[in-house]
Amino acid sequence: MADPQSNARLRADAGAPRSGVIHVRTRLTADFTVVANALAQRRGSAVTVGVAVYILSLPSGAPVTIAALCAHFTEGEILISRALRELEAAGYLERRRERTPSGQIRTRTYFYDVPGGTPEPDPEGPPEPPVPPAADEPRAVAAREEPSVALADADPEAVAVLASLRHADARLVLSEREAVRLAPAVTAWLAAGVAPAQITRTLTTGLPDRFLTRPAGLLAFRLRETPLPAPPPPAARPAVPPLQTCDGCDRAFRAPGPGRCRDCRSARTGLPAAA
Repeated sequence: MADPQSNARLRADAGAPRSGVIHVRTRLTADFTVVANALAQRRGSAVTVGVAVYILSLPSGAPVTIAALCAHFTEGEILISRALRELEAAGYLERRRERTPSGQIRTRTYFYDVPGGTPEPDPEGPPEPPVPPAADEPRAVAAREEPSVALADADPEAVAVLASLRHADARLVLSEREAVRLAPAVTAWLAAGVAPAQITRTLTTGLPDRFLTRPAGLLAFRLRETPLPAPPPPAARPAVPPLQTCDGCDRAFRAPGPGRCRDCRSARTGLPAAA
């Protein structure tokens, strides 16, 4: 007799969902990256999540500049730079200036799988090659010798603006070294015609509830990424009436249309001419 046949589902499928995704998982032992659900399921731009996962999959020392990321992804500079700014604002990406044993200053890029972690020193890791930043790229300062500048040599008005930030938000307390480093950017804003009160509002409005970096790093990011306002248009000069020839004395005078000068009009009415 033939074997009995059954159309019943296997017991392994008993717990499968009726709709939605069904995962088919493979146990990986190499070439994989661990990604936190908070990042993988982050709401917002899919480009931002994709860039973050790609950076996590790279080995330490790999370049993550705009040019390097655009060479991998099909998106352009604007979307890639916007993704980097979102990751930096969320605390996943940090660009930090560090002093090498030789005394030079170089920019190191840290990427956190969970924001708020503490980066470990990596003296063996090679620094990122200097690449000219694109128009929308978060611009890291190229590695160079940092001159020793005292607080007395910084722009006093810029330092005063930075010192007053703590009155708007008590967390924005800066050291002397941080104030000296931020002062040139504030000076550029002041030179562009931005009032100190407007600079304070720009730097203190919408701050996160918890800082993932030093306040100076957050202020430097805002000063660097917030576009300067356009200069005010020049004041329009008042229109000058054209020259007319007086019908009474043939003297030239300015008026919107032909007629008599002020003296001739006064003589006809019997009133003295106005001074």
